[in-house]
Amino acid sequence: MAIEGPSGSGKSTLLNIIGCIDTPTKGKIFLSGRDITGLSERELTKIRLLKIGFIFQLFYLIPTLKAWENIDLPLREAKVPRKKRKARVDRLLKMVGLSKRANHYPNQLSGGECQRIAIARALANNPEILLADEPTGEIDRATSNRILKIFKDLVEKYQMTIVLVTHDPKISEQTQRRIIIEDGRIS
Repeated sequence: MAIEGPSGSGKSTLLNIIGCIDTPTKGKIFLSGRDITGLSERELTKIRLLKIGFIFQLFYLIPTLKAWENIDLPLREAKVPRKKRKARVDRLLKMVGLSKRANHYPNQLSGGECQRIAIARALANNPEILLADEPTGEIDRATSNRILKIFKDLVEKYQMTIVLVTHDPKISEQTQRRIIIEDGRIS
């Protein structure tokens, strides 16, 4: 699903509410049929770690960690055993086409490569939902198409729910559903 709208319309805020980062001022949020609106921060942290993958517009890769370490971090937080973590990181690096760049730091990677590392990190714990804030906003069309293919494969193979925010109608036209937000309201 794509969420579209002009800058400042509330797209990223909606994504943050869906992802349990922000709390809604009204209404409730249900995840897998469970009302999660009143959960403690500890419970929400666990949901974010295990059920929701985030791809942020600015990537938020940790500059002092190599590419593989950035992907490994959420697996370590989830206490996945080392051997399983390594296999998962290797598989994700291969999926995003960056196995040969695993030992590079973010400042040694292009914008498109950083974006693909951010995608791999978001997928590390096999989330049910992937939230992507402008996942193709800072990259060239070829890399953008590669990312969209990864997303389509995730939906087809794993029935993953993907919600992405975009300004690009060419991106949103490729999704199963489009929501347009104007002035904080779904139009």
